[in-house]
This record gives sequence, structure tokens and C-alpha cells, in this order.
Amino acid sequence: MTLLLGCIADDFTGATDLAGMLVRAGMRTVQMIGVPDAPLPADVDAVVIALKSRTIAADEATAQSLAALQWLKQAGARQFYFKYCSTFDSTNKGNIGPVTDALMDALGSNFTIACPAFPENKRTIFKGYLFVGDVLLNESGMRDHPLTPMMDANLVRVLQQQTKRKVGLIAQDVVSAGPADISRRIEKLKGEGVEIAIVDAVSNDDLMRIGAACADMPLVTAGSGIALGLPQNFRKAGLLGGEASADKLDVPQGLRAVLSGSCSVATNAQVADFIQSGRPAFSIDPLRLARGDDVVAEALEWAAPHLANGPPLIYATASPENVKAAQEKLGAERAGALVEHALAAIAKGLVECGVRQLLVAGGETSGAVVTALGVRGLHIGPQIDPGVPWTRTIGPAPLALALKSGNFGTVDFFTKAWSVLR
Repeated sequence: MTLLLGCIADDFTGATDLAGMLVRAGMRTVQMIGVPDAPLPADVDAVVIALKSRTIAADEATAQSLAALQWLKQAGARQFYFKYCSTFDSTNKGNIGPVTDALMDALGSNFTIACPAFPENKRTIFKGYLFVGDVLLNESGMRDHPLTPMMDANLVRVLQQQTKRKVGLIAQDVVSAGPADISRRIEKLKGEGVEIAIVDAVSNDDLMRIGAACADMPLVTAGSGIALGLPQNFRKAGLLGGEASADKLDVPQGLRAVLSGSCSVATNAQVADFIQSGRPAFSIDPLRLARGDDVVAEALEWAAPHLANGPPLIYATASPENVKAAQEKLGAERAGALVEHALAAIAKGLVECGVRQLLVAGGETSGAVVTALGVRGLHIGPQIDPGVPWTRTIGPAPLALALKSGNFGTVDFFTKAWSVLR
């Protein structure tokens, strides 16, 4: 195996998002849950190590990321990629900045970029400001995120609060001029003492230009969008074959179900669409979980007769007002943990009932579910919507899993996803 690209993602759905983009660009990619402890499948061009480090303490996130980096270095990766969310989810103290600093130090890198842009999912950067659709990040639903509310759209300012390095900007006019102009701007920024640059991007063409300019960069930090522009560099160097389809998936057959823990605007709309279509749905109430009610058993008992005509939906998705009310009574951390543990236990129960195709909405929820199911790796399959592919677990009892970031997918995602598995 010649490993070309070694990637570290700060949550599970983000890892799947990145892996799907690499597959789309022709790289044979596997996603591993945590640092691997077993040999990888043969004929792999890229590995994405999925961590659950976005919202944990910065020192722990750094330690996990460095462990992943060490494994990828030993596996022979030629370039490294730190992947975070396209909405730059973080706090004033991290974890994007501290992890980037640690990875740069470990690789002896004196410059990298930061570019969470994903234009296909309406995440664009202009003059250093991140837009979600037509509004600034801090005017979007991310301002109400229960764990990492984003109150500032200026990414230079946001990142500068998190890193010991000087942060600069590569603006849209430079990006649109092409890779050579981007490279010249990088050299100028280096001369000014800048070590990390936010890079504007408003289109896939921009991502391709940025990717080309990153060919010799030891470390790239970004959302999943830049993944479109990196495979071309390996192909140009004769290290990667043609752009033949890399997303073929042997689909496990069995029952279907949907679990949703995300409370994002997009997922709220997807849950509402599913229910309005007349399909069966069961709501998880964190206050009942806190009282000790056996909601897990109730949900599984409810699901049993619906699975044959599935998929049924079991969800804890709620409006910002209801989320806030639960957090005020239980505390944000406890409320989130109760829901994650319940949905993870329900996932195990569903698999025991014969579910072999499972769609999970929400990064924290997906992390809890794959951990509970003992998933150690995923083959990446066809895309459902930008940033969300179907996957197949690696191991003797495979499952088809779609791990959806809360903010991704069209309103009918929960119903249309299954047609991709044919």
C-alpha cells in the first residue's frame, strides 16, 4: 500500500464527509474510527482517522490528534490533512487553533492554510468572512449551536484567538487569479511573519486552485471542500491513477432505520418532512431520560412492528427553544450525554433486531453510535448529498451506515437516501 494522504477529522460525520469527497475525486479511501489497531485494507490511497475531539478539552484534543498523526506518519502518508467543520465550529480557546499548532510543530511546518469553505453546501468565504447561504455565520442557525455557538463570522479574528501563530488572509482576488498567484501571496505572508492563512473560496473552481497551490504543503487544514483539489496533485506526480469510480459498495441487506440527535436547522426540517410524509417517528425526551424512564426499551418496543415496512425514525431533534429549556433544567453537558447514550443504546438494539442499513443524523450522535456498535472502520461508498456518502463497516458483520452532519442534506434526505443503496 502506498498511502498518499493521511487525514485527521475532529468528528465522525466530518470524517465521512471528507472521505466521501476524496472518493468522489478518485482516491480509494477508508475511514477508521480512532487510531487504527489493525492492518488497513489493501489498495488504499487515503485514510481518514475519525476522532471525537471537536468539543473536548483542548489538551486532550491535541493529544488524540498527535497520536493519529504519528500513526499516519508510520503508515507512510506523504501529506497530512486536519479536517474540521465547514462552519468552523469551535470556541475562543479551540480546538482548531491548538490542534493546528500541535500538528505544525510535530511536522516542522512553518505555514499552512485554514479553509472551511464548501460551496456546494453553501459555505463560502469572502474577505475572510464565512457565509452560510446568504447570511454571515453569526446570523445563521450556528448562533444557536448548543455546544459551539458561532458569534463571529470573521475567521481571521476567530482563529487568531485560538493560536499562538500569526494569522493572515489570502483573499478572493488572489485565489481567482490561480495557483501561481496564491503561491506568491503565501511567500509574501511568510515574509510578514504569518504562519496560517484563512483562504477565501466561493466556488469549486476556487477549491481546485487552492488545492493545486497546496501540493508541497506538509499540512493542510480545512473543511472537506479542499479535498476536491488535492488528488489532482498526486495524479500529476504520477502517484494516483485515473479518475475511475472509487465509490463502489457491497451493500448489506436487512432492515432499515433512522436515528437523529442533531438539533440543527437542517435536521429539524428533515425530521419535520419525514413526519409530515406520514412515516412513523418516535420522539426522545431528555427530561424523561433524566427521570430514569426506560425510554430506550420503549423506543425499541415501538420500532419492532414498524421495521418491516421501515424505515422508522427515532429522534431527539428539537427546536432551539426546547433545547435551551432542557439545558436550563439539566445542564448542556448532561442533556447532550443523556441523548447520546440513549440513541447509542437504541442503535445496538436495532442492530440486534436485524437492522443492517442505518442512517444517523448529527456528529455527536454518530460518534456515540459507531462507538456503541464497535465500528473500527468504514469503506466509503456513493454520495447521497454533498458531504454525506453511504458507507459499509469493515468487519465480519457489515452494516451500511450514513453518518450525516446536522447541517447537511436536503429537506427530504431521510426518505431519498435509501434509493442510493440500490
